[in-house]
Amino acid sequence: MTVEPTIRVQEAGFDLARATAALSAGRTDVGGIASFVGLCRADDGLQALILEHYPGMTERAIAGIAAQAAARWPLTGCTVIHRVGRILPGEGIVLVLTASRHRTAALEACAFLIDWLKTGAPFWKREEFADGAERWVASRQEDEARAKGWG
Repeated sequence: MTVEPTIRVQEAGFDLARATAALSAGRTDVGGIASFVGLCRADDGLQALILEHYPGMTERAIAGIAAQAAARWPLTGCTVIHRVGRILPGEGIVLVLTASRHRTAALEACAFLIDWLKTGAPFWKREEFADGAERWVASRQEDEARAKGWG
């Protein structure tokens, strides 16, 4: 990657247009930017999703996987913003942007990063429901299989 990735773990929401503009600002080597925005769904009466993490450790882990993506694909830039704290249905949870001279590299690297974030990033997720019930979220087998598919 020709620039350092932007990695942020934050409670505040994010702005897709602003993050995309920042990734390509002043650049003439970017031919395409792939994006993924993960949103909180209101499945089964979900009232909120609570995400916890260990500051410092989480950012290092995400930076490490961004470096792996840059080693596999010719990226010109990468942004990962992941929220923590209390997230309500309809709000953004994660934003992944990858930039490259060509679309295939950007699209594949974006998919790689989101698959890894879904299964291997050090976040702990707890769901709160309308009836007062709470449960911790475990990774799903299909997500694990997709992540393993990257080798």
